[in-house]
Amino acid sequence: MFEITWSSFTRIVTVGFLAYIGLVFFLRISGKRTLTKLNAFDLVVTVALGSTLATILLNNKISLFEGLTAFGLLIGGQYIMTFLAVRSKTFNKFIKSEPKLLYLNGNFLEDAMKKERINRVEILQSIRNQGKGSLEEVQAVVLETDGSMSVIQGEPGNTLANVKSDKKI
Repeated sequence: MFEITWSSFTRIVTVGFLAYIGLVFFLRISGKRTLTKLNAFDLVVTVALGSTLATILLNNKISLFEGLTAFGLLIGGQYIMTFLAVRSKTFNKFIKSEPKLLYLNGNFLEDAMKKERINRVEILQSIRNQGKGSLEEVQAVVLETDGSMSVIQGEPGNTLANVKSDKKI
């Protein structure tokens, strides 16, 4: 349980270093968008890259080339998904959810909260996390496509332009 052989140590260090260099290389050529967390697909890719790196390091049945191929597949898939999403509104709607208005001008939007499985306590927590001490300081709370909540102070204006709401904004 607490043992490590010299050969396994050498493999972990060597393959780990090379896999890390390979991952950094792939991330540099793929651009900043690869590691953003703007939606669920972005988060899945980020987690999968970490899991793949761990597998390459610890599973001696996985070669460095197989691991680098997996990195390339994940990053290439992410690139294709975002490429298509930017160029096709239909594809974008298919893979991404819309931001949802949960609170507006002193009113909790109960139907939206039920659909999104969010309760008042979680909205209040999000408001506190933004440093607000009172609901009067908040005009709107939006559940974003990445699962985070945006707290809007002052008049929302056009920041709510793409936010789905059952209530007239």
